[in-house]
Amino acid sequence: MSGQPMPCSPGEISSLFLFEKLSPEQLGRLCSEGRVERFEPGPVYTEGDPATCFYVMLEGTVVLYRRVGADDVEVSRTSQRGVYAGAMQAYLGDRVPQVYNNSMRVTEPTRFFVLPAESFSSVMREWFPMAAHLLEGLFFGSKNTQRAIGQRERLLALGSLSAGLTHELNNPAAAAVRATATLRERVGKMRHKLGVIASGAYDPEALARLIEIQERTAELVAKAPVLSPLEASDREDALADWLDDHDIPEGWRIAPTFVQAGLDVDWLEQVAAAVEPDILPSAVGWLNYTVETELLMDEIDDSTNRISHLVDAAKQYSQLDRAPYRVVDVHELLDSTLLMLSGKIGPRIEVVKDYDRTLPAIPAYPAELNQVWTNLVDNAVFAVDSTGGEGTLTVRTAREDDRLLVEFRDTGPGIPPDIRERIFDPFFTTKPVGEGTGLGLDISWRIIVNKHHGSLHVESAPGDTRFQVLLPLTAPDPENAHDDPANAEEPV
Repeated sequence: MSGQPMPCSPGEISSLFLFEKLSPEQLGRLCSEGRVERFEPGPVYTEGDPATCFYVMLEGTVVLYRRVGADDVEVSRTSQRGVYAGAMQAYLGDRVPQVYNNSMRVTEPTRFFVLPAESFSSVMREWFPMAAHLLEGLFFGSKNTQRAIGQRERLLALGSLSAGLTHELNNPAAAAVRATATLRERVGKMRHKLGVIASGAYDPEALARLIEIQERTAELVAKAPVLSPLEASDREDALADWLDDHDIPEGWRIAPTFVQAGLDVDWLEQVAAAVEPDILPSAVGWLNYTVETELLMDEIDDSTNRISHLVDAAKQYSQLDRAPYRVVDVHELLDSTLLMLSGKIGPRIEVVKDYDRTLPAIPAYPAELNQVWTNLVDNAVFAVDSTGGEGTLTVRTAREDDRLLVEFRDTGPGIPPDIRERIFDPFFTTKPVGEGTGLGLDISWRIIVNKHHGSLHVESAPGDTRFQVLLPLTAPDPENAHDDPANAEEPV
């Protein structure tokens, strides 16, 4: 949008702190190559358009906005004379995208000194060559440093995740190995017991009935109900008494296995009715091996399913086999992250999932969202651990207008008000030396704000800290997403 041209006075622009040290010749050049424009209330430039001008406010009020989904969110408002915005990186040339990284509006008639981007680049390099080189080094050096330490941050997170995943995989794997060894032993004893039964002069019909009971027993094991400790204890006592009354050896050892399989006294009575009293002990022993093998196979099945589930969670977390940008269900991402971090969270922190399952899937970069969830969960765990290690982590999802909310709430000590505004700054950390780089929240902020056009903020009080991520339900073309940290600029 063009403003109303007005005369440019070297004396007036020399009164701005940005130009107060310039010579008369330099001020004259600025006025000859630049101009003064008066803008009525409304837009001055729009985010994403080519950055053609550098603006310095002479008088009035400016407001800067960032695009979040379909909305423009105000990020700065000021009436301070001399603030500047616009093509602030023109001196970097084509090494960075020369587009406006925000939108600027004025709320009252406002005058600017306007300098074309080409002229701003030229005067910077001619008048302040050393400063231009220093600023270039600072800009690109900061980006390289953030990239390198960001990779370090990812490696630290990967190490933590690998340790947790190894621990989680070890438990079901060890259980499967133990169950397999025990199963081999039980099958061997079952073959021996079957040989003992087959070597006797038993009625074929009785053996057929016993085999039928064996089949029904296997079905009962698969449908075993879950009993309370008191119910299980009472049933064990009843079964042990029945076995003792029928001269079954080691009834105290067999009874818990039968109870775990969902068997009761009525089932034993059916067995007793199907076979002769002299082979009842052998029949019960054989059926005990049947029950044990079924329970062991269930344990192996549970363990291998657990391993498969962990592998699927690792694939979901890493998104190795997925497109980098696609429509995703955030609940799947949250679940995979919580599972991957379960070892680090530990048993002393209760995880509460308060999900709104009616929320739609959203277009996003899932691997990078998982990185955000990892950073926020890691911070919550650190906060709870600092108070003794016991507390609650609540992960909540909800809909707020046309955006999706993901909230991480912990019961830690809270963030002191004097540092709350700094927690998203690069390299700022409250963790001990060696435990944090200070880039976790900075990376998270840039992923959410710059890449997903969302917002990330924190509300904190002792015992109630909430990091809230708002993501648009629809998103622009990912090619237009800006992921450069300089996109966060404000008028200065």
